[in-house]
Amino acid sequence: MPTVSRPPTSGPAVSRRTALRFAAASAFGVASVPLLAGCADGEDADVEVDSLLAQSRLARRDAAGAAATIALLPDRGAALELVRAQRTAHADALDAEIARAAGTYPDGTAPTTSAPPSATPTAPAPPPGLEQLRADLAESQRSAADSARALTGYRAGLCASISAACGTYLAVVLP
Repeated sequence: MPTVSRPPTSGPAVSRRTALRFAAASAFGVASVPLLAGCADGEDADVEVDSLLAQSRLARRDAAGAAATIALLPDRGAALELVRAQRTAHADALDAEIARAAGTYPDGTAPTTSAPPSATPTAPAPPPGLEQLRADLAESQRSAADSARALTGYRAGLCASISAACGTYLAVVLP
């Protein structure tokens, strides 16, 4: 019977001590990742909420501008009312996401904010007109697109859809 010869071995390629060191370092690394990720969540969430607040303000500005422009251009009233209603819905959706991100306090109440009182009353601005509304919508489109690139998940999708809607208003609804 022929015998098969094996090449000589010099022992294990990795010592037992090296394998234990590697396992300990890996376990420490795996345990550290969630801790480090938890440290950064607060700052990221604040930046995301700030971005959503800015988008909500722009949506309310656009809705008010569209409502004021209806008085100037009653023949374009249907298109302007569509812009007003949908930009109001955008602001409401953004506000709902902001409230969801804020959460609740341990006693069950939600955090609130209040605007600082105005020092001097300002004269009302004249209605913006269609060109100003288009410029505002273009600014809102760019801002929402920038926010969508910076955010993640649902918030990114929300801002991306708002950007697309503003682009549609400019190209189709208010050409």
